[in-house]
Amino acid sequence: MKRKKVSIIGAGHVGASTAQLLAHSGICDIVLFDIVEGMPQGKALDLAEAAPLYNSAASVIGTNDYAATAGSDVIVVTAGIARKPGMSRDDLLKTNAQIVGAVGKGIAGGSPNAVIIAVTNPMDVMAHLLYKTTDYPHHRVMGMGGVLDAARFSTFIAMELNVAAGAVDALILGGHGDQMVPLPRFTTVNGVPVTELIASDRIDALVERTRNGGAEIVALLKTGSAYYAPAAATFQMIKAILLDEKRPLPAACYLSGQYGVDGLYVGVPTILGAGGVEKIVELKLNEKEQEAFNRSAAAVAGLVKILDI
Repeated sequence: MKRKKVSIIGAGHVGASTAQLLAHSGICDIVLFDIVEGMPQGKALDLAEAAPLYNSAASVIGTNDYAATAGSDVIVVTAGIARKPGMSRDDLLKTNAQIVGAVGKGIAGGSPNAVIIAVTNPMDVMAHLLYKTTDYPHHRVMGMGGVLDAARFSTFIAMELNVAAGAVDALILGGHGDQMVPLPRFTTVNGVPVTELIASDRIDALVERTRNGGAEIVALLKTGSAYYAPAAATFQMIKAILLDEKRPLPAACYLSGQYGVDGLYVGVPTILGAGGVEKIVELKLNEKEQEAFNRSAAAVAGLVKILDI
């Protein structure tokens, strides 16, 4: 049986960390692409030399040529500039749109059956841009954001309660940015709603910390942004697609009337499998939650309008 192939566009911290998780898992062969000559080749060789120690059969190659990505089952786009202290994700808009637009044209022809995952910020808009530039069906183009945001929310809840983070099942809707919509009502600890375990003012504080989760790390690092958790979130999505897990995961996907939004990429609960976004799960939101979701979607729509896509 032909081995699965994943191409990662952008061999920086997020891209290389994602490649490492894939190489360790052994579930696919990996192509690491970057425009910087020698850099993806060096990182790929380093990862390939680690594969025997992982007991992994994964092949890892580095390249500066989009042709090497042809025939990919999944393409992950991490290319772009990272945030600096004081920058919002939206501040990256025009620079990263130029980079991602070029990536979309570069990958479009070679992997007609691939599922594309946008990681570059502002992520919801970059997913929309990749959908437009590749002309792929919208269910095979998505953005990674909700998985990461939910993991951050789970982490902060676990810290608050002094429980294992894996016991927390968090849910977040909306754009991957300051307007994201954590949903405490749908967030549980071993099945117990978090609203039964934590006072409302503390939940509000954890929600706010989650919204600023990326900025908190940027401020601490000073010269870069988060990459371990983004890579782990991306890996979870890739695995769900390659292994056709039909896994419930949040993702930025194209809405066509769901949640009252039409023609826009926004984060919602989905079922991910070999076909990409195989189902969008519609929750019954209360008035306050729906209003917050509408504000988040409007913020994404404003950025899409700036790019005129």
